[in-house]
Amino acid sequence: MLQAVTDKVHQTTHLLIVDDDPGIRELTAAFLHGHGYQVDTAADGAAMRAAMAVRTYDLIVLDVMMPGEDGLSILRSMNRSKGPSVIIQSVIGTDIDRIVGLELGADDYIAKPANPRELLARVRSVLRRTAGGETSGAAGPARHYHRFAGWRLDATGRQLFDPDDVAINLSDGEFRLLLALIEHPRLVLSRDQLLDLSRGVNAEHFDRAIDVQMSRLRRRLAREGSEELIRTIRNEGYLFTAEVTRG
Repeated sequence: MLQAVTDKVHQTTHLLIVDDDPGIRELTAAFLHGHGYQVDTAADGAAMRAAMAVRTYDLIVLDVMMPGEDGLSILRSMNRSKGPSVIIQSVIGTDIDRIVGLELGADDYIAKPANPRELLARVRSVLRRTAGGETSGAAGPARHYHRFAGWRLDATGRQLFDPDDVAINLSDGEFRLLLALIEHPRLVLSRDQLLDLSRGVNAEHFDRAIDVQMSRLRRRLAREGSEELIRTIRNEGYLFTAEVTRG
């Protein structure tokens, strides 16, 4: 059942908390509401979909371990090329849930039980990253492009265009990983370095998470007859092979 937590009409950022534990659901919603967000809650995937049918959400906090349809199954059913950002919550120690969640397009993850202040920080971070080119100025932000092998990445609008000028959808994690690579072209970067560059020095280090994101990014960049843009250097890391220009 959908439960509105706030009725302040001036709040424009909408969050949805999906968790089968009513206590965690309401405490989390109340905490985020107290920091200026409009928050709804849902107990399962069916309630989440019902909520999304009547309201557009900016971000969903999705629990993985739920009876019946679990959070990863729910995430798998979502169209990650559009729609709200997703932060998954996973019980401490279940790294595989976090890795699979990233592979399915989650924007971030946090261990459960989550420290409310850490969750707030992650919510703010994801919302900032996915805000794209929004600005209060009428002219909009200046565009900064990274160009390589016929491709171009709009670092401001967070869009990738292939050599035929077709927009390629990237998840937040894929975008940050690609940006880390093209800002250090023709340099071998270890998994730890890529984690620090793409997720910050305080990120939890999961080597396999980088491998999963890298595999997805390679598929995005693959073109028949073209050179391999990301090369694996055995026992060292990854190398972005193309020359990159900026402007």
